[in-house]
Amino acid sequence: MRMILVHFDEAPLRVFGDGDVLLREGDKTGHLYALVEGRLVVLRGDTEVALLTEPGSLIGEMAVLLDSPHTATVRAVGQAKVRAVEDGASFLSSHPGLSLLLARLLARRLNAATTYLVDIKQQFTGAGNHLELVGEVLETLMHQQGINTSHSASDRDGYMD
Repeated sequence: MRMILVHFDEAPLRVFGDGDVLLREGDKTGHLYALVEGRLVVLRGDTEVALLTEPGSLIGEMAVLLDSPHTATVRAVGQAKVRAVEDGASFLSSHPGLSLLLARLLARRLNAATTYLVDIKQQFTGAGNHLELVGEVLETLMHQQGINTSHSASDRDGYMD
């Protein structure tokens, strides 16, 4: 992750206080942040999804890449320092090295999610309950190649990653 942070050296440093919101779920800002120091909590609704503490962690990358509203709220826990970019799409276009690092990061996330879904599918195949839907979700993820991001990947929860 520190390799990612190097690409943000020229971006302005912003300091957020405890409880300050960097991104709000549902807003479309185009902003991209890289964590320099501190802790950031990622929330979907009232559910904590992640706690970011590693310098170089990216915030807002999915919404920038998909040209869509943010799928989560990101809030500072204590004081947090980030490098801030107003136009994330232009920034990624002008930093191909960063774009490659981001592609690798997203590929690792997808691989981890797919591995997890396969494991769940194997555990619950034939269980005769709602968990068999995991197979359908896995098939959808494996074959989703379109670039249309105007609809949700899940009709049940309204979220798309």
